[in-house]
Amino acid sequence: MANSFDLQKHDQIAIVIVPYLEQGHLNPLLNLSRLLSSHKLPVFFLGTTTSNRQAKFRLSSWDILDFPTIQFHDLVPVPPGSSSFVTTSVREKIGSFFTSVLLLREPIRDFLQEISNRYRRIVVINDSGTSWVVQDAVSMPNTECYCFHTTSVFTALSFASESTKKPLPSPVAEIIAQLPPRENTFDSETVEYIKMQQESRDFYSVGLHNSCKEIEGIFIDLLEEQRENKQWAIGPLNPVEISEKTRSKHECFSWLDKQDQNSVIYVSFGSTTTLSKEQIYELALGLEQSAQKFIWIIREADKKGGDNIVERGSDLDLPEGYEARIKEKGVGFIVKNWAPQLEILGHASIGGFMSHCGWNSCNESISMGVPIASWPMHSDQPRNTVLITKVLKIGIVVRAWENRGELVSAVRIENAVRTLMRSAEGDELRQRAAELSGAVKKSVMNGSSHKEMDSFVAHITR
Repeated sequence: MANSFDLQKHDQIAIVIVPYLEQGHLNPLLNLSRLLSSHKLPVFFLGTTTSNRQAKFRLSSWDILDFPTIQFHDLVPVPPGSSSFVTTSVREKIGSFFTSVLLLREPIRDFLQEISNRYRRIVVINDSGTSWVVQDAVSMPNTECYCFHTTSVFTALSFASESTKKPLPSPVAEIIAQLPPRENTFDSETVEYIKMQQESRDFYSVGLHNSCKEIEGIFIDLLEEQRENKQWAIGPLNPVEISEKTRSKHECFSWLDKQDQNSVIYVSFGSTTTLSKEQIYELALGLEQSAQKFIWIIREADKKGGDNIVERGSDLDLPEGYEARIKEKGVGFIVKNWAPQLEILGHASIGGFMSHCGWNSCNESISMGVPIASWPMHSDQPRNTVLITKVLKIGIVVRAWENRGELVSAVRIENAVRTLMRSAEGDELRQRAAELSGAVKKSVMNGSSHKEMDSFVAHITR
């Protein structure tokens, strides 16, 4: 019996997921783990104790207990001084948080070596931000690697075209030519870190993308031409329907349930953005002056390298008496801790989303048919803004990227909210967003995204 069991284990395919350790990167890869687990494949989700706890804590719209083949493995980074890979010069270039990610290379290598003799094939799916730490996998005989991109395909294409210098067709070439240089949207440490990841991906160009052909079909085709290899578009990797069984008990829903359909704008700038005191003040006044109902998630950004589970906040520089005033008027609801964004966007009362335009937020908004008032802060967000507003045409711009150094006034915020929520233009955006949502849901259920996922599973289990 023991030999029979061992042979059965050796015949299996094991999936090893290596996410980057920020919330916007944890979510899609945990949802990918769910999809792979539904095919009865063993899935190992690797992270630190803190990042794994955060991923489970912020899980939305599905129950992890329904997917017993997912196993969380807590990695222990090696001490900085004992790493044979992370030199002092590297640490000086990229800073402490990026260094803490790089120090996972050795424990990841050890884990892969440990499980490699238990399975016929090890399939490593790593975030594009962890390519450097999984590079030892290519030297293992029964291991293959696939890079998962958490950005839009549009953004990935723009970066690829910068590297390959291959021409793009019109009008795509003209749109990409107008995008800001990478150095204007990422700080110098991040640019150095990205370069390290790109250099480590030379050994594999096959990519997985958190998008689908209904959203970015032309860009997917062009990216395959640029990279000369298969690119699987298997997203959006978030639930596209909200289940009553797993709906959160968050306090905001008792307020949202009392509001009219499409009457509330949801305001949130993600887990890596902290607004200045002056900007919070202007935003608060702009929302109030718009006379539009709103739900506002306001808290400090998750601190890199620390315990990312943020509990209820207290004083976040709101105008004096503001909370009491909007509560008395019944016009707004303020949340000072983490909130289930996908479920909020899926609520019938939500008619617009003021967002930093991180790709997860864009995907969730598209899935739920909610148009976006875009306010990009950094990274890929300016490029996503172009995709949302100029290509898909399901959003407006609150503050253009070229004006990023300016304080956005309460009047400009008020006008943006009114445009999105109470104008003919806003109604057209909502209609387009609803149509795109319908197409995306069909794609995930039984269309292109579903077929791409089946194709990928067939490939790795061949």
